Amino acid sequence: VGAEYMHIVNTAEKRWIQQRLETVRSHPQFDREVKKHLLERVTAAEGLEKYLGAKYPGTKRFGLEGGESLIPLMDEVIQRAGSYGVKEIVIGMAHRGRLNVLVNTLGKSPKDLFGEFEGKSFIDQGSGDVKYHQGFSSNVQTSGGEVHLAMAFNPSHLEIVSPVVEGSVRARQDRRNDDNGDQVVPVLIHGDAAFAGQGVVMETFQMSQTRGFKTGGTVHIIVNNQVGFTTSRREDARSTEYCTDVAKMVQAPIFHVNGDDPEAVYFVTQVAIDYR
Repeated sequence: VGAEYMHIVNTAEKRWIQQRLETVRSHPQFDREVKKHLLERVTAAEGLEKYLGAKYPGTKRFGLEGGESLIPLMDEVIQRAGSYGVKEIVIGMAHRGRLNVLVNTLGKSPKDLFGEFEGKSFIDQGSGDVKYHQGFSSNVQTSGGEVHLAMAFNPSHLEIVSPVVEGSVRARQDRRNDDNGDQVVPVLIHGDAAFAGQGVVMETFQMSQTRGFKTGGTVHIIVNNQVGFTTSRREDARSTEYCTDVAKMVQAPIFHVNGDDPEAVYFVTQVAIDYR
């Protein structure tokens, strides 16, 4: 786990992050149940990708290969947020891994997904949209009660869903008289190149602390496959050292974690939600 937090001005926040990371010496110990749960979730993520790859070869699906630990990560975001009394989580994400999150996190029926792959569309719904633009909503049980999950519909334009999600969250908070953002949490999942390259990301950050638009903090997850469409070299993709550097403008702590280490991902998720 690599942590960037020295750009934060608030000393208490810096001390809190140091205490959380240094006490475990970057080697958190989880019990057997947690490890089994992580294995089960990663296996579910990989199983879906393998099945789709075998059953519908050549079909565009923007698979999660290599980033399967996003699924246990999302599970922990929801469960831990729920334990804090969060009632709603609004999710915004682009294409990469979306089908996997729909099925394994939000509980969309695999049968419905396979039907979309096979072109079974209902006449009264017009021509529809590609399957990796579809939104979804469901309810999930957590230790703190039921949490409503809503995944925003999105177009092909990367990152344009970010301010839409923030607006949806702010509206839900206003409806609940939730001034601190204790009950509704936005979660945004990005690709590395789009996060660094799309101006709307910076614009959303710039709005995030204003009175009219603040939501109490967003959990940003970057699935960094080190490719932006066809751009694979860093010197062709961005000028900052990391794709996350743009987030420093609001003094957000940044955690770099290896997606091949689900336990480290799980630990960082807990730290991120606790910080929020």
